[in-house]
Amino acid sequence: MRWRTLLFAAFLFTAAQAARAESLTLMLDWFVNPDHGPLVIANEKGFFRDAGLEVELVAPADPNDPPKLVAAKKADLAVSYQPQLHLQVAEGLPLVRIGTLIATPLNSLVVLDAGGVRTIADLRGRKIGYSVGGFEDALLQAMLGRHGLSMQDVELVNVSFSLSPSLIAGKVDAVIGAFRNFELNQMDLAGHPGRAFYPEEEGVPAYDELIYVAHRDRIGDPALRRFLLAVERGTHWLVNHPEEAWEIFAATSPELRDELNRRAWRDTLPRFALRPAALDVGRYRRFAAFLAKQGLIGEPPAVESYAVDLFAR
Repeated sequence: MRWRTLLFAAFLFTAAQAARAESLTLMLDWFVNPDHGPLVIANEKGFFRDAGLEVELVAPADPNDPPKLVAAKKADLAVSYQPQLHLQVAEGLPLVRIGTLIATPLNSLVVLDAGGVRTIADLRGRKIGYSVGGFEDALLQAMLGRHGLSMQDVELVNVSFSLSPSLIAGKVDAVIGAFRNFELNQMDLAGHPGRAFYPEEEGVPAYDELIYVAHRDRIGDPALRRFLLAVERGTHWLVNHPEEAWEIFAATSPELRDELNRRAWRDTLPRFALRPAALDVGRYRRFAAFLAKQGLIGEPPAVESYAVDLFAR
C-alpha cells in the first residue's frame, strides 16, 4: 500500500502547486506565430507551471493595444518593440522593458529580386510602400541618406499591412517594414523571391525587435523574475530541440502547420534572446540617440528609467 500513499502524496503536492500558481496575462504583439516560440514552448512544456505561474497568452484585437493595456494595468505583460518603447516612454506611458524575446532587428527594406533595384541608390524616383508611419520613416530616411538620397527622392505609398502583395503586384518598387523571417519566405513561396536591405547594415543602430514590457510599478514583483526564468528555460529547450519544438508549436493550432510557418520557424531560431533578462544599456542608449537625431523623441531619459535587468537589482 506504500506506493498508493506516495502516489496520493504526489497528487496532493501537484494540486497544491497548481492552487498556488499565480496568474499572469501576457498580451502578444500579434497573432501567435514563430516569433513567440519560446513562450509557446514554456507553456506547453510546463515551464511556467514549474515556476508557479499560469500564463495566459492573448492575441490582441489591435496590435497597438498591448503596451497601452499594460500601462493602464489591464494586462500584466506585453510583447512589444524596442523602437515603440522609446516613443511610448517619451509620450509618458509608465512602461519598462524587463526582457527580450527577439534580440535582433527583423524589419527590412525589401525589393523584388527580379526587379530593377540592385542597390538602395536605385530607389531614386521610385515608390516605397509602408504600413506604419513614424519609426519606419526614420528607418527609411537613415537608409536612404547613407546612399545620397532623401525622402524627397522617393514616393511613399501607404499599403497598410499588404506589404508583399503590393510589391508582387507592382504597385510599389520596395516596401519598408517587411519582416525578414516572414515576408521573404512568403514571397519565395509565391514564386516572386525578394531581396532585403537590412537597417543595421545601413546606418541604423542595432536594436531588440521584440521585448517584454511591464508597468513601472511592477518591476519589484517576484512573479516577473519567475516568468523570465521560465522563458529562458523554454528558449534553451527550443534551441536544443528545434524539430521537436516545432512539432509542439505547430500542434497548438492547425493554421500554424504550413510551409511558411516552418520556414519562419527556421529563420527565427538564431534570433531568440538566449538571456532574456539581460540588458545591453549601451544598445538602448545608442538607439535612443538615433531616434532623437531623427526628431522622433526629445532628449532621451536615462535608460534605467525605462529598461531594467531584474536580476541585477
